[in-house]
Amino acid sequence: MTDPICYVNGQFLPLSEATLPVQDLSILRGYGVFDFLRTYNGRPFRLAEHVQRLAHSASLIELELPASAAEIEQIVRQTLARNQLPEAGIRIVVTGGASSNSISADEGPGLLVLVSPLRVYSDNYYTQGATAITVPASRYIPAAKTINYLGALLAQKKAAAAGAVEALYVSEQGHVLEGTTTNLFVFNGQQLVTPIEGILPGVTRRVVLELAQHRFEVIERPILRDELAGVDEAFITASNKEVMPLRQIDDRPVGRGRPGPNTRLLMGLFRQVTHG
Repeated sequence: MTDPICYVNGQFLPLSEATLPVQDLSILRGYGVFDFLRTYNGRPFRLAEHVQRLAHSASLIELELPASAAEIEQIVRQTLARNQLPEAGIRIVVTGGASSNSISADEGPGLLVLVSPLRVYSDNYYTQGATAITVPASRYIPAAKTINYLGALLAQKKAAAAGAVEALYVSEQGHVLEGTTTNLFVFNGQQLVTPIEGILPGVTRRVVLELAQHRFEVIERPILRDELAGVDEAFITASNKEVMPLRQIDDRPVGRGRPGPNTRLLMGLFRQVTHG
Protein backbone atom coordinates (compact mmCIF):
# COMPACT_ATOMS: atom_id res chain seq x y z
CA MET A 1 0.00 0.00 0.00
CA THR A 2 1.35 3.42 -0.98
CA ASP A 3 2.43 5.57 1.95
CA PRO A 4 0.06 8.58 2.06
CA ILE A 5 1.50 12.05 1.79
CA CYS A 6 0.57 14.43 4.59
CA TYR A 7 1.32 18.03 5.51
CA VAL A 8 3.05 18.67 8.83
CA ASN A 9 4.10 22.15 9.89
CA GLY A 10 5.25 23.40 6.51
CA GLN A 11 6.34 20.11 4.95
CA PHE A 12 4.75 17.56 2.65
CA LEU A 13 6.11 14.13 3.54
CA PRO A 14 5.14 10.44 3.73
CA LEU A 15 2.91 9.62 6.68
CA SER A 16 5.47 7.08 7.94
CA GLU A 17 7.99 9.92 8.32
CA ALA A 18 5.63 12.41 9.95
CA THR A 19 6.41 13.45 13.53
CA LEU A 20 5.32 15.97 16.15
CA PRO A 21 7.43 17.42 18.96
CA VAL A 22 6.80 15.37 22.10
CA GLN A 23 6.23 18.67 23.93
CA ASP A 24 3.38 19.70 21.63
CA LEU A 25 0.40 20.78 23.72
CA SER A 26 -1.82 18.48 21.69
CA ILE A 27 0.10 15.58 23.22
CA LEU A 28 0.73 16.98 26.69
CA ARG A 29 -2.65 18.63 27.28
CA GLY A 30 -5.01 17.55 24.52
CA TYR A 31 -5.06 21.17 23.31
CA GLY A 32 -6.06 21.50 19.68
CA VAL A 33 -8.91 21.48 17.20
CA PHE A 34 -9.65 19.62 13.99
CA ASP A 35 -12.13 19.25 11.19
CA PHE A 36 -12.96 16.40 8.88
CA LEU A 37 -14.42 16.39 5.38
CA ARG A 38 -14.55 14.12 2.37
CA THR A 39 -14.30 14.36 -1.37
CA TYR A 40 -16.91 13.71 -4.05
CA ASN A 41 -15.56 13.01 -7.51
CA GLY A 42 -12.14 13.79 -6.09
CA ARG A 43 -13.08 17.31 -4.95
CA PRO A 44 -13.31 18.38 -1.30
CA PHE A 45 -16.95 18.98 -0.38
CA ARG A 46 -17.70 22.42 1.08
CA LEU A 47 -14.08 22.95 2.02
CA ALA A 48 -14.52 26.65 2.84
CA GLU A 49 -17.28 25.84 5.33
CA HIS A 50 -15.15 23.23 7.05
CA VAL A 51 -12.21 25.61 7.34
CA GLN A 52 -14.57 28.29 8.65
CA ARG A 53 -15.77 25.85 11.33
CA LEU A 54 -12.15 24.99 12.13
CA ALA A 55 -11.45 28.69 12.68
CA HIS A 56 -14.53 29.02 14.88
CA SER A 57 -13.48 25.99 16.96
CA ALA A 58 -10.02 27.50 17.42
CA SER A 59 -11.44 30.85 18.50
CA LEU A 60 -13.64 29.19 21.12
CA ILE A 61 -10.62 27.67 22.87
CA GLU A 62 -8.42 30.75 22.26
CA LEU A 63 -6.11 29.01 19.82
CA GLU A 64 -4.75 31.01 16.91
CA LEU A 65 -4.73 29.51 13.44
CA PRO A 66 -1.20 29.08 12.06
CA ALA A 67 -2.33 30.27 8.62
CA SER A 68 -5.19 32.15 6.99
CA ALA A 69 -8.33 30.33 5.87
CA ALA A 70 -7.30 30.76 2.24
CA GLU A 71 -3.85 29.35 2.94
CA ILE A 72 -5.28 26.35 4.79
CA GLU A 73 -7.66 25.65 1.90
CA GLN A 74 -4.72 25.75 -0.51
CA ILE A 75 -2.66 23.40 1.67
CA VAL A 76 -5.58 20.97 1.77
CA ARG A 77 -5.86 21.00 -2.03
CA GLN A 78 -2.10 20.54 -2.41
CA THR A 79 -2.07 17.61 0.01
CA LEU A 80 -5.01 16.00 -1.74
CA ALA A 81 -3.31 16.38 -5.13
CA ARG A 82 -0.26 14.52 -3.80
CA ASN A 83 -2.41 11.50 -2.88
CA GLN A 84 -4.01 10.22 -6.04
CA LEU A 85 -7.07 8.70 -4.41
CA PRO A 86 -10.44 8.23 -6.11
CA GLU A 87 -12.20 9.46 -2.94
CA ALA A 88 -10.60 10.59 0.28
CA GLY A 89 -11.23 11.59 3.85
CA ILE A 90 -9.41 14.76 4.87
CA ARG A 91 -8.49 15.67 8.45
CA ILE A 92 -7.22 19.16 9.27
CA VAL A 93 -5.66 19.49 12.72
CA VAL A 94 -4.42 22.59 14.52
CA THR A 95 -2.20 21.61 17.45
CA GLY A 96 -1.38 23.72 20.48
CA GLY A 97 2.30 23.87 19.51
CA ALA A 98 5.51 22.88 21.28
CA SER A 99 5.78 24.09 24.86
CA SER A 100 8.78 24.09 27.21
CA ASN A 101 6.59 24.77 30.25
CA SER A 102 3.73 22.41 29.26
CA ILE A 103 1.24 25.29 29.44
CA SER A 104 1.90 27.87 26.72
CA ALA A 105 3.29 27.42 23.22
CA ASP A 106 6.83 28.64 22.58
CA GLU A 107 6.43 29.50 18.92
CA GLY A 108 2.77 29.06 18.03
CA PRO A 109 0.35 26.36 16.91
CA GLY A 110 1.01 23.58 14.43
CA LEU A 111 -0.92 22.51 11.35
CA LEU A 112 -1.48 18.99 10.03
CA VAL A 113 -3.41 17.81 6.99
CA LEU A 114 -3.97 14.07 6.73
CA VAL A 115 -5.51 12.38 3.69
CA SER A 116 -6.65 8.77 3.66
CA PRO A 117 -8.81 6.48 1.50
CA LEU A 118 -12.46 7.16 2.22
CA ARG A 119 -14.16 4.74 4.58
CA VAL A 120 -17.39 3.54 2.99
CA TYR A 121 -20.18 2.13 5.15
CA SER A 122 -22.15 -0.95 4.13
CA ASP A 123 -25.22 -0.36 1.98
CA ASN A 124 -27.24 -2.19 4.63
CA TYR A 125 -26.99 0.83 6.91
CA TYR A 126 -28.82 2.90 4.29
CA THR A 127 -31.30 0.34 2.98
CA GLN A 128 -32.19 -1.34 6.30
CA GLY A 129 -31.20 1.37 8.77
CA ALA A 130 -28.56 1.53 11.49
CA THR A 131 -28.85 1.19 15.25
CA ALA A 132 -27.77 3.64 17.96
CA ILE A 133 -27.64 3.71 21.72
CA THR A 134 -27.97 6.60 24.17
CA VAL A 135 -25.37 7.42 26.81
CA PRO A 136 -25.40 10.05 29.57
CA ALA A 137 -22.79 12.58 28.50
CA SER A 138 -22.17 16.09 27.22
CA ARG A 139 -19.13 17.82 25.77
CA TYR A 140 -17.16 20.76 27.15
CA ILE A 141 -17.57 23.72 24.77
CA PRO A 142 -19.69 21.60 22.40
CA ALA A 143 -19.51 24.09 19.51
CA ALA A 144 -15.73 23.54 19.33
CA LYS A 145 -14.48 20.48 17.47
CA THR A 146 -11.53 19.79 19.76
CA ILE A 147 -9.15 16.86 19.78
CA ASN A 148 -10.35 15.91 23.27
CA TYR A 149 -12.35 12.81 22.33
CA LEU A 150 -12.13 10.83 25.55
CA GLY A 151 -15.90 10.88 26.08
CA ALA A 152 -16.52 9.94 22.47
CA LEU A 153 -14.04 7.05 22.56
CA LEU A 154 -15.65 5.58 25.67
CA ALA A 155 -19.14 6.04 24.23
CA GLN A 156 -18.09 4.39 20.98
CA LYS A 157 -16.80 1.40 22.92
CA LYS A 158 -20.28 1.05 24.45
CA ALA A 159 -21.88 1.38 21.02
CA ALA A 160 -19.59 -1.26 19.54
CA ALA A 161 -20.34 -3.63 22.41
CA ALA A 162 -24.05 -3.17 21.70
CA GLY A 163 -23.59 -3.70 17.96
CA ALA A 164 -24.58 -0.09 17.27
CA VAL A 165 -23.05 2.33 14.79
CA GLU A 166 -23.37 5.39 17.04
CA ALA A 167 -23.86 6.56 20.62
CA LEU A 168 -26.13 9.56 21.21
CA TYR A 169 -25.33 11.90 24.09
CA VAL A 170 -28.10 12.61 26.61
CA SER A 171 -27.70 15.62 28.91
CA GLU A 172 -28.55 15.80 32.61
CA GLN A 173 -31.82 17.45 31.57
CA GLY A 174 -32.73 14.41 29.48
CA HIS A 175 -32.06 16.12 26.15
CA VAL A 176 -30.65 14.04 23.30
CA LEU A 177 -27.92 16.29 21.93
CA GLU A 178 -25.86 14.64 19.19
CA GLY A 179 -23.81 11.56 18.44
CA THR A 180 -20.12 11.11 19.09
CA THR A 181 -19.42 12.16 15.49
CA THR A 182 -22.90 12.93 14.16
CA ASN A 183 -25.92 15.22 14.37
CA LEU A 184 -29.39 13.86 15.06
CA PHE A 185 -32.69 14.47 13.24
CA VAL A 186 -36.15 13.02 13.91
CA PHE A 187 -39.42 13.17 11.98
CA ASN A 188 -42.82 13.53 13.60
CA GLY A 189 -45.06 13.23 10.56
CA GLN A 190 -43.95 16.01 8.22
CA GLN A 191 -42.19 17.91 11.01
CA LEU A 192 -38.41 17.63 11.06
CA VAL A 193 -36.81 18.28 14.46
CA THR A 194 -33.12 18.64 15.31
CA PRO A 195 -31.31 19.91 18.42
CA ILE A 196 -29.73 23.36 18.23
CA GLU A 197 -28.11 23.86 21.66
CA GLY A 198 -25.25 21.91 23.20
CA ILE A 199 -24.11 20.52 19.84
CA LEU A 200 -21.45 20.91 17.20
CA PRO A 201 -23.34 22.14 14.11
CA GLY A 202 -22.23 19.89 11.29
CA VAL A 203 -21.68 20.92 7.68
CA THR A 204 -23.72 17.92 6.52
CA ARG A 205 -26.41 19.00 9.01
CA ARG A 206 -26.47 22.41 7.33
CA VAL A 207 -26.89 20.85 3.89
CA VAL A 208 -29.81 18.75 5.15
CA LEU A 209 -31.48 21.81 6.66
CA GLU A 210 -31.10 23.61 3.33
CA LEU A 211 -32.71 20.69 1.51
CA ALA A 212 -35.52 20.32 4.05
CA GLN A 213 -36.54 23.93 4.61
CA HIS A 214 -39.00 24.17 1.69
CA ARG A 215 -40.26 20.59 1.97
CA PHE A 216 -40.98 20.11 5.66
CA GLU A 217 -41.73 22.06 8.79
CA VAL A 218 -38.26 22.37 10.30
CA ILE A 219 -37.90 22.98 14.03
CA GLU A 220 -34.61 23.36 15.89
CA ARG A 221 -35.22 22.61 19.56
CA PRO A 222 -34.24 20.20 22.34
CA ILE A 223 -35.32 16.58 21.88
CA LEU A 224 -36.19 14.70 25.05
CA ARG A 225 -34.97 11.13 25.30
CA ASP A 226 -38.51 10.06 26.15
CA GLU A 227 -39.66 11.47 22.79
CA LEU A 228 -37.58 8.97 20.83
CA ALA A 229 -40.03 6.15 21.50
CA GLY A 230 -42.74 7.98 19.58
CA VAL A 231 -40.94 9.46 16.57
CA ASP A 232 -41.80 8.26 13.07
CA GLU A 233 -38.30 8.42 11.64
CA ALA A 234 -34.78 9.26 12.77
CA PHE A 235 -31.43 9.70 11.08
CA ILE A 236 -27.92 10.91 11.78
CA THR A 237 -25.66 13.03 9.61
CA ALA A 238 -21.89 13.39 9.24
CA SER A 239 -19.35 13.85 6.47
CA ASN A 240 -18.39 10.17 6.50
CA LYS A 241 -21.92 8.83 7.15
CA GLU A 242 -23.83 11.34 4.99
CA VAL A 243 -27.56 10.85 5.79
CA MET A 244 -27.81 7.53 7.66
CA PRO A 245 -31.28 6.32 8.76
CA LEU A 246 -31.78 4.79 12.20
CA ARG A 247 -34.05 1.78 12.59
CA GLN A 248 -33.48 1.32 16.32
CA ILE A 249 -32.34 3.41 19.28
CA ASP A 250 -31.44 1.46 22.41
CA ASP A 251 -33.89 -1.45 22.51
CA ARG A 252 -36.77 0.29 20.73
CA PRO A 253 -37.48 0.38 17.00
CA VAL A 254 -37.76 3.76 15.31
CA GLY A 255 -41.15 4.06 13.64
CA ARG A 256 -41.73 0.83 11.72
CA GLY A 257 -38.16 -0.29 12.19
CA ARG A 258 -36.94 0.65 8.73
CA PRO A 259 -35.96 3.84 6.86
CA GLY A 260 -39.04 6.03 6.42
CA PRO A 261 -40.15 7.89 3.27
CA ASN A 262 -39.09 11.36 4.42
CA THR A 263 -35.62 10.17 5.37
CA ARG A 264 -35.29 8.35 2.04
CA LEU A 265 -36.31 11.55 0.24
CA LEU A 266 -33.59 13.56 2.01
CA MET A 267 -31.07 10.81 1.31
CA GLY A 268 -31.88 11.07 -2.39
CA LEU A 269 -31.72 14.85 -2.41
CA PHE A 270 -28.41 14.80 -0.60
CA ARG A 271 -27.02 12.39 -3.17
CA GLN A 272 -28.12 14.73 -5.94
CA VAL A 273 -26.19 17.58 -4.29
CA THR A 274 -23.05 15.53 -3.81
CA HIS A 275 -23.06 13.34 -6.90
CA GLY A 276 -25.10 15.42 -9.33
